[in-house]
Amino acid sequence: MSEVTIGMDNFNEEALQSPLPVLIDFWAAWCGPCRMIAPLIADIAREYEGRLKVGKVNVDEEDELARQHGIVSIPCLVVYKDGKIVRKHMGAAPKQTVEELFKDLL
Repeated sequence: MSEVTIGMDNFNEEALQSPLPVLIDFWAAWCGPCRMIAPLIADIAREYEGRLKVGKVNVDEEDELARQHGIVSIPCLVVYKDGKIVRKHMGAAPKQTVEELFKDLL
């Protein structure tokens, strides 16, 4: 399973109502650090398939959604569980740091 594109139209279904923990990458095409971690996020989506949902929110296309979630810097990784934000990390990070955001929730 690859990452799910998330926007205002499917946010509730994909993030808040998901039975799995959800890792959302708030990103933009012009953001160098976002492009740098994109392959890592894709690897995590494949590696944790069936245990973790991985979503991507393009902040340029979904500025209202980014604003609602207090995204002021990108990349911003947000973990949701049971419809609530449980962790948030701003900036690029190595795989181990990203995994620490959700591993104990699986």
